[in-house]
Amino acid sequence: MPSVAEPPLAPFVDRRSTDRSGPSPDYERRQFSNSHDNLSPDARELATAVDHYKLVHRRRFVTYEEILGVVKALGYEKREA
Repeated sequence: MPSVAEPPLAPFVDRRSTDRSGPSPDYERRQFSNSHDNLSPDARELATAVDHYKLVHRRRFVTYEEILGVVKALGYEKREA
């Protein structure tokens, strides 16, 4: 069987910056916005609870199952129609 030539690999480019003038070390990317100012009281309560969950469980991003758990922990229940 004839040998097929492998395409050359692209060189590795390290795009991490060594410049520390950017965001502080305390900065963390967020799944949702950093501000809860424009939210209704109920939405603010949920946002704060999700933020707390992420902090306690060291999670940057949460799944729908995790959000559902937070919602249920706040006392919300699905009503039968």
